[in-house]
Amino acid sequence: MFIGEVAKKTNLSVKTIRFYEEKGLITTPQRQGKYRVYTNEHIEVLKLISEAKLLGVTLAELKGFIKYENGQANWAEIREFLLHLKSRLQTQIEQTKQKIAHIDSCVGLINSK
Repeated sequence: MFIGEVAKKTNLSVKTIRFYEEKGLITTPQRQGKYRVYTNEHIEVLKLISEAKLLGVTLAELKGFIKYENGQANWAEIREFLLHLKSRLQTQIEQTKQKIAHIDSCVGLINSK
């Protein structure tokens, strides 16, 4: 499929898709004449990038974990990164809970005066 259709399916702009390609986050698609022809795997990786960015993952981090072998995304490595990301988020949640408990303690001290 051509880039316009990919943009619609991923809710990304054509400019963004080309930027991700330039940065090596997606593989360079095959060409049909002067047009790039994208595959379903391109769409899956682009959706993954969008979701990861919503979770606060930087482009540098994405570049580090989206790896390709023989032109195919290494989904096993991507899975490992996502599990690491989950662990990192769970740690942040626990730290936030501790901070909230500390604030509650401070408020309790103020209320007792």
